[in-house]
Amino acid sequence: MQRVNLSTASEFVLVGLSDALEIRLLLSVLFLIIYLATIAGNITILVAISTDARLHNPMYFFLGNLSLLDIFCPTITVPKMLEALLLENKVISFTGCVVQLFFLIDVVGTEIFLLAVMAYDRYVAICHPLQYVNIVSMKVCARLAIGTWVVGVFNSLLHTSLVFTLVFCDSNEVDQYYCDIPPVLAVSCSPTYSRELVILAVAGVLGSSAFAITLVSYIYILWAILGVNSSESRHKAFSTCGSHLTVVCLFYGTTICTYVRPSSTYSPHRDRVVSMLYGILTPLLNPIIYSLRNKEVKCALRRVTSQVRAALTRQDRLSQSLEP
Repeated sequence: MQRVNLSTASEFVLVGLSDALEIRLLLSVLFLIIYLATIAGNITILVAISTDARLHNPMYFFLGNLSLLDIFCPTITVPKMLEALLLENKVISFTGCVVQLFFLIDVVGTEIFLLAVMAYDRYVAICHPLQYVNIVSMKVCARLAIGTWVVGVFNSLLHTSLVFTLVFCDSNEVDQYYCDIPPVLAVSCSPTYSRELVILAVAGVLGSSAFAITLVSYIYILWAILGVNSSESRHKAFSTCGSHLTVVCLFYGTTICTYVRPSSTYSPHRDRVVSMLYGILTPLLNPIIYSLRNKEVKCALRRVTSQVRAALTRQDRLSQSLEP
């Protein structure tokens, strides 16, 4: 029997983007605008939360963590994607691919647990308002937030080690614009069935646990809201949870379509669209959703804008007074 010489690839080629110059330029401009808008929107949310004392409470503490994740998520993939589009450098080293996938899975896993923690926070606020301050203290919030980040790191370590201890030979073309689990598994020449089972089992247990917390929290929230007689109170409760519930549906829908399935069903064209939804568009939409649906955030943003304008006006007047 002939023996096959197997060796681990030293680099991968990202082939998920168009080769046509006009399309590459159009996509690069579009993605750059979206990326800059995402960074600006989430930084604005962080500034508003950190500078406004009215927002120094658990709900906005968790929202600040979500904004950080929404900054990290596109930063992991978009710069390399822009390099491939503008410079036609589609090659990524083996180490670079490992690092990219690790941080991507870390951010996705952390966000799943953070959304569950935010759902629990809303459950306590609506169902147990009198005990809210004692149950969800800032110390508890800090521990919960740290816990989500730690679990995200260990979850990513497991998934990354399972993927990159495989052997990659012959074909090293990853049919995606970044390194992700399904397309990387697709180019391995090692048997992947057992690894896929472990990945699906771990993702299923952790993801379903977080989803169960979120679902149960909102069942209790809905039950409590329906039991309120005042329409104004019901509207306030719905508006408080509406933003978070919208983000949950958007994020869970796209990540489940990407990760909770075997790689045999991997479809490059479909997965590129889905991955753009949760990797690029969702981080852009999150600050918009929270700022448009939340009066406190809108008021804080107006105050920040007014302060910035006042500071620029003072700077302009100072510059004019110093001119000869």
